[in-house]
Amino acid sequence: MNDKKIKVLLSTYNGANYIKEQIDSILEQTYGNIEIYVRDDGSKDHTLKILEEYEKKKLIHLEKGQNAGFIKSFFSLVKNCGDADYFAFCDQDDVWMKDKIERAIKILEGRDSTKPLLYFSDYEFYDEKMNFVERVKSYKKPPTFRNSLVDCMSLGFNSVFNRVAWEKMAGNIPDHSCGHDWWTYMLCAGLGEVIYDRQSTVKYRRHGKSVSPGGMDFVKFQLWRIKKFIVNDYFKNVRLQLREFESLYGKELSGENQKLLGLFTGERYNLISALKKAFYMKPFRHRIFDEIAIRCMFLIGKL
Repeated sequence: MNDKKIKVLLSTYNGANYIKEQIDSILEQTYGNIEIYVRDDGSKDHTLKILEEYEKKKLIHLEKGQNAGFIKSFFSLVKNCGDADYFAFCDQDDVWMKDKIERAIKILEGRDSTKPLLYFSDYEFYDEKMNFVERVKSYKKPPTFRNSLVDCMSLGFNSVFNRVAWEKMAGNIPDHSCGHDWWTYMLCAGLGEVIYDRQSTVKYRRHGKSVSPGGMDFVKFQLWRIKKFIVNDYFKNVRLQLREFESLYGKELSGENQKLLGLFTGERYNLISALKKAFYMKPFRHRIFDEIAIRCMFLIGKL
């Protein structure tokens, strides 16, 4: 199995405090055929100095970029990293369990490699000093294209995907995306297969400077969501993402998924479409609170 090459795509920005732990955990993987591609997104601390030491030892491939934001930075890596059998996104401040890559590739090797494949796993929360906090709650329902329209189950730090998925992305880098991980999830859910592994493979570091809100308590998380999704109209970006996805891949979807996506991509609010989404027979989200909330967003025209 080690004959299959995997490229790890890592974007950094002011990550000097933790980047060494993350890279070392990749280098210590039980799987051997790994190449690490790092794009620094204009760090102002000594992240680059640390990365240059790894580069001198020929342990990583390093690109020094201007600050573009993490989404564009990751898509730049996708576009420029070159061919491989598999690819994995990686954050700058976590720690991978030693068999993460070996486990992911073993599972992916058992699937149909002619279509876009995405693997993601559960993970565990740790504090800044890497003391165990808790295990993430596992999803009870499988990934679906329906879910990918409104949510991203597969987070960047636990995503591994195959060459076919990479070719699709690298050939059509989106202008409007809510995240490199969300785009990959939607692509594979719509055109291929997403495999969810309930085994934890990542130690997710929870701290105040994390880009994602993972690990917030319930009340803080709901307040964060109200501000992001309603006050700041985050759903505007989601609508743009869905329209671009439809323009690029709509014709490759099944008839049912084409019709479903079409309910979300109209330029103006349409009451009939809003009602069809709000009373759709199948669930979009995994938890009842989230399901009720997203259907309310459908009704008032936010999405």
